[in-house]
Amino acid sequence: MGIEVAGGGCEVLALPGARLAYQVTGEGPAVVLVHGFGLDMRMWEPQEAHLAARHRVIRYDCRGFGSSGPFDPAVGYTHAGDLLALLDHLGIGRAVLAGLSFGGQVVLKTALAAPQRVRGLVMMDAVLDGVPWDPESLAAIRLAGEMAMSRGLLAGRAAWLAHPLFAPARKLAEVSDQLTAMVAAYPGQHWIGRDPHEEEGQRPIDVLEQLDVPALVLVGEHDVPGFLDMSAVLARRISGARYHVVADAGHMINMEQPAAVNEVLTRFLDELPSST
Repeated sequence: MGIEVAGGGCEVLALPGARLAYQVTGEGPAVVLVHGFGLDMRMWEPQEAHLAARHRVIRYDCRGFGSSGPFDPAVGYTHAGDLLALLDHLGIGRAVLAGLSFGGQVVLKTALAAPQRVRGLVMMDAVLDGVPWDPESLAAIRLAGEMAMSRGLLAGRAAWLAHPLFAPARKLAEVSDQLTAMVAAYPGQHWIGRDPHEEEGQRPIDVLEQLDVPALVLVGEHDVPGFLDMSAVLARRISGARYHVVADAGHMINMEQPAAVNEVLTRFLDELPSST
């Protein structure tokens, strides 16, 4: 492993087969923020300054996304393993892990793999494999990949931005512009190349009852049915999980309703047991 300095105030951790661009701001108990599919760490700008006033905030671009760029298709990995490697590199023993959508899946898998590293778990509109997608969302997911393969990355990115889960966010001009910029930077290797992501044992949905960390489940009131169902399962089956529906928000709750999300996040963080 190695480290290098990237542009835009980011640093880069070199891992086998990949580079992880990351940024650390603030001081205090660590909070890691993990982005959604096709997006990058910039989606957390509405939370960064708010949380950094009292916490050490770590944002990063997952392998194959944003400034982390393409990965070596011959080198196996897991996103949970990458997250834990970043914690090790930064000398962080325990952290609160927060993720949205794909990022929610990443932090859940990390908490199941290494619960001793997790002070608290925040899953926003999180992916939970094993809960059926609504037909419209599933068709739109498949279309983005098919368009990327048949017509190129520009077509795939355009199809992804047109997914129904982004519909409420697209009505907000500034948020829509930010989403467009992030998707434009997505390398698209998961669509058009070989992704050597490795199996991680049991599916999270099969072992949710084993999770023993403080958990918060958030979902947008107007998210697509698949994500509403996934969030309900997470809240119901994780012991002691808190559940909060963010009013007047779709899938991108942290960008669409930042003040409401920041308030709920702060309350959850303040009520966690002291870090050791």
